Amino acid sequence: MKRRNFIKLTSTVTAIGLLPFELKSMLSAIDLADCNISNRKLILINLAGGNDGLNTVIPINMYDTYSNLRPNLKVSNSGSNAYISLDSSLGEQQSVGLHPALTGFKSLYDKGWLRILQSVGYPSHNKSHFASTDIMSTGNDGNNWLNGNDSGWMGRFMELYYENELKEKHPLGIQIGSNKTSLGFHGIEEHGLAINITGQDPSGFYTKLNGLGGNPPTNIPDSDFGTELKYIINTDVLSNQYSEAISNAFNTGNNAATYPDTDISDQLKTVARLISGGLDSKIYMVRIGGFDTHNNQNQGTNDHLGKHNDLLSKLSAAVETFFADLEAQTLADDIVGLTYSEFGRKAKENGNLGTDHGEIAPMFVFGKPINGGVSGNNVDLNEATSSNNYQIKTVQYDYRQAFGTLLQNFLGASDTVIDAAFFNYSINQSFTDVKINEILKSSYSVAENCYSDTYTNSDFDKQNNDTWLVYPNPFQNIFHIQSIEEITSAQYKIYNSQTQLVLQGTQNSINGKISIDASSLASAIYFIQIYADEKLETHKILKI
Repeated sequence: MKRRNFIKLTSTVTAIGLLPFELKSMLSAIDLADCNISNRKLILINLAGGNDGLNTVIPINMYDTYSNLRPNLKVSNSGSNAYISLDSSLGEQQSVGLHPALTGFKSLYDKGWLRILQSVGYPSHNKSHFASTDIMSTGNDGNNWLNGNDSGWMGRFMELYYENELKEKHPLGIQIGSNKTSLGFHGIEEHGLAINITGQDPSGFYTKLNGLGGNPPTNIPDSDFGTELKYIINTDVLSNQYSEAISNAFNTGNNAATYPDTDISDQLKTVARLISGGLDSKIYMVRIGGFDTHNNQNQGTNDHLGKHNDLLSKLSAAVETFFADLEAQTLADDIVGLTYSEFGRKAKENGNLGTDHGEIAPMFVFGKPINGGVSGNNVDLNEATSSNNYQIKTVQYDYRQAFGTLLQNFLGASDTVIDAAFFNYSINQSFTDVKINEILKSSYSVAENCYSDTYTNSDFDKQNNDTWLVYPNPFQNIFHIQSIEEITSAQYKIYNSQTQLVLQGTQNSINGKISIDASSLASAIYFIQIYADEKLETHKILKI
């Protein structure tokens, strides 16, 4: 582990310099007291083709109208194939049923790890797959291209906010699931802000790339040709550095859950392993296609099984397993995922057991930091008439509201950075003024005084002579100690605030990492002494 990255991760420890009588006040603000969000990452799950939101999240209060619009495709409200009732405590306007394939989503909701955003879209919706994908990738709204048309909102965001990370040897973004790199990752100046590892074996990705070419020329002419040649050489060098970081992380990381044998599960399994292996990439994008369900969406009349059911079943199982994996590895505090699709489907079924292109669709936001619930009200199906081609028109949330909220409240970007990524030029409004603050639990939301124009932390660059990183800190049951040196084993002793020995042990390390189960301890401040290679080191830790 590089010392700089080690110091980044250790910055939370500096917040635990408190006495036991200060524990109560500390618990109310411990998570972000020092603005350390160095491990946080976003996982974007693209439902390519235009997901049918109306059969994904069924408006129970308008079930009769829904049934009339979809006499053959409706999800039943009774029997073994009925929709899953989400939450009986919700009011009438938010009472929804989930498609019966979404059992994993229901489990996450019951844990308080899932929030549904109703009616997500943008003002002037384009129902072309290609155009709408480009609009959402670039952060525009269908009225203009003032946010840019040859760079993406993710690229602009990362290029500005993670400026200090641009010269690191890891890509800021990782894409899996499509051979075409998303326009969303293109920056204005730096186009190589993400690397696409679709179809690759991450464990040998570096070896494969490194063997593609010979040594670059040393004499580069001072000409346009030379400029282009330098660009190609630099791109090749960068690709090798990125691929080496990916391979190293994959080989170091692991998975703590058994994933289903599906493509989307394999993608998320790889993401979890890369995160487990310490890859510092900030935004991951995965993809599940097939949602363009013009025909055979269901396999038969009044039978929810078929194409759409299969897609939702794979998605639900993959997402549930992914977050179980992160939780088992105590990584879940730092990860938020969300689904998005280029558009929804019409309210009325067509004559081919399918649905045609629509506008709005729900968005699902997942993770331990998420404040579970439903945002917005059920769609108004009375909007869908023959005069507007059976479209549901009302956008309750602009897709940029959701992304902007997470970029600021979860990743800590300033208003300036958000506005550079995307701005609502149609009404001259910043998306920082219309955040969906209820998405995150308050304990995970970045304080305003921590918002930054450039991702940094003054604590990150302080010199630190510690050999061991202790994380997460605070912790719940399990925490890890990680050495920046090659140490094969360590002895540890944990003392309470009265200097009484409460836990001790000796463990071998795996890649310098030791995991300690402290579930037997009560919530309090403790001191851990670590002995290894004739060195003694003490850290203050907090169990919550």
